[in-house]
Amino acid sequence: MAAALALPAAPANAASSDPPEWTQPRPPLHLLGPITYVGTRGLGAYLIRTSAGAILVDATMAENVPAIERNIRSLGLKLSDVKLILVSHAHFDHVGGLERMRHDTGARVLAGSGDVAALRSGTPPGETSYGVHRFPAVTRVSPVADGEQVRLGDVTLRAVATPGHTPGCTSWTMRVVDHGRAREVVFAGSMTVAGNRLIGNRRYPAIVRDYRATFDRIERLHADVVLPMHPEAADVFARARVGTLVAPRLLGDMARAARVDFERTLREEKR
Repeated sequence: MAAALALPAAPANAASSDPPEWTQPRPPLHLLGPITYVGTRGLGAYLIRTSAGAILVDATMAENVPAIERNIRSLGLKLSDVKLILVSHAHFDHVGGLERMRHDTGARVLAGSGDVAALRSGTPPGETSYGVHRFPAVTRVSPVADGEQVRLGDVTLRAVATPGHTPGCTSWTMRVVDHGRAREVVFAGSMTVAGNRLIGNRRYPAIVRDYRATFDRIERLHADVVLPMHPEAADVFARARVGTLVAPRLLGDMARAARVDFERTLREEKR
């Protein structure tokens, strides 16, 4: 199950054990530039306004779609103004509501190429300790390659492949002008193990290699602002409240913490 970056693995054995904040609505929160948080208290969904409509990063769980849609409308937008939906990774807590959101908005869905088959089938990739949590299949989804640029109006995002948590886990980067300063923003894909089987994962044999490559890459990736798919992983709400969203060392620190947790889990599986 998905958890963001250095966040400890969340309960994943049944929907009833999911953290309650995953489905607790909250009002929209403007973060910086064209970016507004429209997700729940525990699952990130980010709306980016452009000159040609809006981009939504993640749709979260199926139960959350009505609340996210209310948040979008409360900003003075129609659902049809959402033209693109970008996916972080194919786990139910981040894509369970994706097909409904795609249908309601008419938006084009873009995801890392390694997760497209999972999205189309509704079956998450890889093997886990908690079994299979299916989600509604996404009938229309287009793959994006590592480094591919996605443009809508005056906004450009770049896909950064960060596999391991899933084969197609993707982080998205963009540049934002905030109070006259250019800031590099990273919508960070997950790096946690969170129940993934590391040894003998027949459906994802390259999982260990991919995790390690992602840690290396994320440690080198510059981010002035980190916006993860679980907001508490970067204290998004607290940082926004006190004006400390700009934290250039944060992403590297999160990657190093995730690497330590990964290596510990790997050693335990080998015993």
